Amino acid sequence: MRHSRQQPPGNFTPPTALIIPCKGVDADFEANLTRFLTQDYPNYQLIFVVATLEDAAYSALTALLEKVNKPDAPHAHSAPRTALLIAGYSDVRGEKVNNLLCGLGAVDPAAEVLAFADADARPGKDWLRSLIAPLEMQSVTVSTGFRWYLPGAGFVSQVRAVWDTSVATLLGEHRHNFAWGGSMALRVSVFKRLQIAERYWAHTVSDDYAILRAVRDDCGWIRFEPRCLVASREDSTFHEFLSWSNRQIILTRVYATRLWRLGLAAHGLYCGTFLLGVAALTYPPTSTMARMGITGVLLTILALGFAKGRLRTVVARELFPEDRATLNRYGARYWQLSPLVPWIMLFNFVVAGFTRRIEWRGTKYELRSNDEVKVLRRDAV
Repeated sequence: MRHSRQQPPGNFTPPTALIIPCKGVDADFEANLTRFLTQDYPNYQLIFVVATLEDAAYSALTALLEKVNKPDAPHAHSAPRTALLIAGYSDVRGEKVNNLLCGLGAVDPAAEVLAFADADARPGKDWLRSLIAPLEMQSVTVSTGFRWYLPGAGFVSQVRAVWDTSVATLLGEHRHNFAWGGSMALRVSVFKRLQIAERYWAHTVSDDYAILRAVRDDCGWIRFEPRCLVASREDSTFHEFLSWSNRQIILTRVYATRLWRLGLAAHGLYCGTFLLGVAALTYPPTSTMARMGITGVLLTILALGFAKGRLRTVVARELFPEDRATLNRYGARYWQLSPLVPWIMLFNFVVAGFTRRIEWRGTKYELRSNDEVKVLRRDAV
């Protein structure tokens, strides 16, 4: 991350279309979208898509775009071209993916790059430039960042931050990265050549796992750009957090089965080691020397977890200096709560082994396979 931030964001700035699917109004909705509207990028088009006129995001977006497009508005002279589309619903794919497919229809024919983002993330000013710069290398198929949850005052917010950053730090300078739909870009020519809209997005709930599948089928390269980690924050009940975390792993189980199996094995081994160690410590015949050895092993494992969590605290403070006050107060939670994460993860991975049903923003889906989705219930907006 430090090496990446020491480099200039890049001068590869081809015409770009940025598509942001929206549903509902999240915390910091206007502030987040204002960041997307004021990127340090010379030539980009910004397309917002909602499912219906009744969606709260539609009225909020309409008001925001009217304010931004006023002649006397700040940055009015450099504001990107914008569009706000209504996608409707689909019974054969997820609502987010359906919104993205609708957004493709409004892309300027001159666009050379497609970028995608989520409305609940807050990008830096050079996010788009940094995201697209790696695409100058023809060997890069997809450029991606990831979300970075900031811990809030609530315990559940802190647990979510620790849980999710353990996933974020799987990304790096290697060939086994995955794409994240909230911070992702690829060339228009590659998008068309891989037939992502027709083959991979037609019957799916997950836009990013579908792109991961397309890239792997093509033996391509997903490049992770640390400058494109985007801040996010969310408060919820513990039940809502478990529903959210279960959904992430259920999606992994359906769309990246090998990754799910590896995760299940890794977290099962971690938690099994601790359970076995505690059982051995409480077993009367265990000798004092054996107890000391077992205790040392368990404490070493915990210490390594704390050290990794401490690195995440450092990363957060360097990446998001404007949130220094929050991170000075709650940043230590990244390491203090790290021993909880493997147990929650194991629960998530086990649950994913028994169900293919998820609920995503009021819609319940059954993920029957990579290429088959059934909408079970759609709540009124």
